[in-house]
Amino acid sequence: MERLFFTCIAFWTLSFVSAQVISIQDAESKLPLENATLSSNNPKMLLTTNAKGQCEIAALAGSERIEIRYFGYKTLIKSFAELAQENFTLALSPTRVSLDQVVISASRWNQNQRDIPSKVSTITSREVALQNPQTAADLLGASGEVFIQKSQQGGGSPMIRGFSTNRLLYAVDGVRMNTAIFRSGNLQNVISLDPFATERTEVFFGPGSIIYGSDAIGGVMSFETLSPKLATDESPFITGKATSRFASANKEKTAHFDVNVGWKKWALVTSFSSFDYSDLRMGRFGPDEYLRPFYVQRQGTTDVVVTNDDPLLQRPTGYTQINLMQKVRFKPSENWDFQYAFHYSATSDYSRYDRHIRLRNGLPRSGEFYYGPQVWAMNHLNISHSAHAGMFDQMTIRLAQQFFEESRVDRDLNRTERRIRVEKVSASSLNLDFTKTLGIRGQLYYGLEGVIDEVESTGTNVDVSTNKSVVGPSRYPQSTWASYAAYLNYQRKMGEKFIIQGGLRYNNFALDADFSNNLAFFPFPFSTAKLDNAALTGSLGFVINPNEDLSIRANASTGFRSPNVDDVGKVFDSTPGSVVIPNPELKAEYAYNVELGLAKIFGEVLKIDLTGFYTTLEHAMVRRNFTLNGQSQIDFNGTLSQVQAIQNAAEANVIGFQAGLELKIAKGLSFSSQFNLQEGEEELDNGEKSPSRHAAPWFGISRLNFTTNGLNMQFYAQYSGEVSYEKLSEEGRATDYLFAIDSNGKPYSPSWYTFNFKALYPVSERFTLTAGVENLTDQRYRPYSSGMVAPGRNVILALSMHW
Repeated sequence: MERLFFTCIAFWTLSFVSAQVISIQDAESKLPLENATLSSNNPKMLLTTNAKGQCEIAALAGSERIEIRYFGYKTLIKSFAELAQENFTLALSPTRVSLDQVVISASRWNQNQRDIPSKVSTITSREVALQNPQTAADLLGASGEVFIQKSQQGGGSPMIRGFSTNRLLYAVDGVRMNTAIFRSGNLQNVISLDPFATERTEVFFGPGSIIYGSDAIGGVMSFETLSPKLATDESPFITGKATSRFASANKEKTAHFDVNVGWKKWALVTSFSSFDYSDLRMGRFGPDEYLRPFYVQRQGTTDVVVTNDDPLLQRPTGYTQINLMQKVRFKPSENWDFQYAFHYSATSDYSRYDRHIRLRNGLPRSGEFYYGPQVWAMNHLNISHSAHAGMFDQMTIRLAQQFFEESRVDRDLNRTERRIRVEKVSASSLNLDFTKTLGIRGQLYYGLEGVIDEVESTGTNVDVSTNKSVVGPSRYPQSTWASYAAYLNYQRKMGEKFIIQGGLRYNNFALDADFSNNLAFFPFPFSTAKLDNAALTGSLGFVINPNEDLSIRANASTGFRSPNVDDVGKVFDSTPGSVVIPNPELKAEYAYNVELGLAKIFGEVLKIDLTGFYTTLEHAMVRRNFTLNGQSQIDFNGTLSQVQAIQNAAEANVIGFQAGLELKIAKGLSFSSQFNLQEGEEELDNGEKSPSRHAAPWFGISRLNFTTNGLNMQFYAQYSGEVSYEKLSEEGRATDYLFAIDSNGKPYSPSWYTFNFKALYPVSERFTLTAGVENLTDQRYRPYSSGMVAPGRNVILALSMHW
């Protein structure tokens, strides 16, 4: 009888497999849920629903445990047979609060967030639609957990846990974006990404070197772009959207469209965005030091200091940008999935605003200072294969080729020499990632990585009075930087409530630099530099989940950053009177991190998430005084300058605390808050300690959210603490033009806050209106360490059409 029963169940299940399509919808509104996830460990697979809330699930046939998740909804766990009994139709109910969420990209393998010993935050496409960020940097800042510094409007340099620039790593669809010329100064590469084409963003806090290698010290920001969706029946699956947006603070004019066309085995997705930003207007109420009373204008053959008729307008800051993405997907069977992607982004020239507000003898120091077009292109082939036998259950191959171009152009006031420095990087990478289920409770994740960066750097000096050009010194040597690694992570469930996870990575890195192009300008005592070294990093953590309402995690991990071309080979004037020269003796720096986290739900209405961390950085690469051929000072661009170089000469420590709160007040009404506190210090030349430049002051965001009948309204406050003169780093004190002046005449960064309102409403089945007002009280504030003053009151309107 028992055998007959199971035989009937098997035939019943198979009778439904031919449908192979599950539909997931909201239990109340009956609307489809796009990007709901269905995950299984046996077979190891992650599926997501399309815009109709549907996906094929024949690949999960026979699975005894399928976890169905959608953020803000109760997680369901079903077997394939149970889904068949329900005709492959599910309705998910909104949950008050939950600890469940799938982490897809930050760990490079899909995992339940409750099973990861490190803190990971997710920014969903629904949140992006409401917040309507102008750039990918603004998208990160809207999370309330990433602090954003801006030197100009065409920029955005994240700060995470006291680290920034080349101690943070960017990944796009699992491919590292960092190159060999990512610098220790503020980075703007994140603006190359299109927030409209971003399906999901995850931030992995703390060292992520096990998976991503060099640079992943403070954290990893992982962006998943739009993926082609296949049809679930014989009819083509066509969906897309077109958006137009305007913002008042910089007279933004943005247009975007994307379209997905899918068949049973083939799918295409195309995305295009155009951005046009005018000069940015600051707020009316705040420090007078931030005003822009004058600017430089070239009139004929003369630089003229012109009175600004509107001191609230930051001139020059406007720029334009375009983004294009094309993906093609081919899925010949349930076991194979091929995806090719092409990404392209290019900006216009854009001024570096913080250099325009520097003064020398009471006059602007720069006659012009701007970045040339920032160009990023990527060809990416992603191949996934499920085997469920042998050495792996799932294999993913990522083969990518990226091209980066950036340049800087500057000329001192009333001087005729314009200096043009152009950098181009060709970055090739190959990743082989594997997953394997070991027994009932063990999961092994392992892989291999190879990265090669080719750096081409040129310099040109132009006499603007005659328009004649000559070869000038380049910023970098002609270089090749390479990294080769093997890594693994092992996770084991010790019973139902305890999980342990550990990982190792062995990484070899090498650099070849040729300084021949600069020997005519700088008498270096060497013509080439070579580095060939290795790094071993590891992590060990555990998670305790006593019940569905409590999760405790602890983790110890190490990270590293290998010297790159920017560290070893650059020549530039960092601050007036100082010049940085190459140092071919650099070694890797190492970070050691420990963190403890707790997430607790009280009565299904209140969720609290707390994380404490401590990170120490040893053999830190920092700028220190140096000598060139025995000389401590040289003439550089007509200025007697102190010789400096990047050296392994310091230690740095960061301690901090992150807190999150989510409260469901009533149906449709909720409150949430994020708060971040970090204190950092670094070692100076004389052995004394200085506050860390990249440890942002405390900051956070608090939101009151109301939803009903498709309307989503949010009132929120964003805020940041003061950095007094005593808490400013030595570098910060040297750039006093970026700060306000306290009662003692000293530079400092004041605290600030903004009140903001956003609303999203589907006016019809096809049209959605988004509106908002940022900085309602028109505050004039400059986020810590920024060159730009933040926008004043900013009215945002956007209309989207969906099909």
